[in-house]
Amino acid sequence: MSGRSPATKSVFVTVGTTSFDDLIATVCSPATLQVLQSRGYGKLVLQVGRGALQPALRSSPALAVETFRFKDSLAEDLRRADLVISHAGRGAGSCLETLEEEKPLIVVINEKLMDNHQLELAKQLHRDGHVLCCSCSTLVETLQSMDLSTLKPFPPGQPEKFALFLDKVVGFQ
Repeated sequence: MSGRSPATKSVFVTVGTTSFDDLIATVCSPATLQVLQSRGYGKLVLQVGRGALQPALRSSPALAVETFRFKDSLAEDLRRADLVISHAGRGAGSCLETLEEEKPLIVVINEKLMDNHQLELAKQLHRDGHVLCCSCSTLVETLQSMDLSTLKPFPPGQPEKFALFLDKVVGFQ
């Protein structure tokens, strides 16, 4: 047997093609990092998008950190993640992809945008028990109290149902 430690739990944070510096700053805060480590996460992957903030986090023995702006596909990052933290704005695609990978998802509302569609999508997915939902100001508390075993799987392979769900949320029905 090698001297390697057991596989490290990984958190993947994505803001998509947009900018959500508040989320990146919140995830990189000492309070959030402490909670993640106390919950057994040893790897943090940050997809920072167009944000102006370039995290100065460095990998340490307790936490491996990887940061990038964009990739052609986030599928591999999603597959490797044990927890995904995603923005809600323009996040329908990110949410669906994460739910299809059956990964636990925390959707973070950008309170500065206040786009009703992002808020409604996140709240409906939360009400239906598929995701946890919070804001930057409540992320630490959400991480501390989360019980990922209570999340319900999203029905797989039914993009038409997701499209109908989105239509309902944004008021097209």
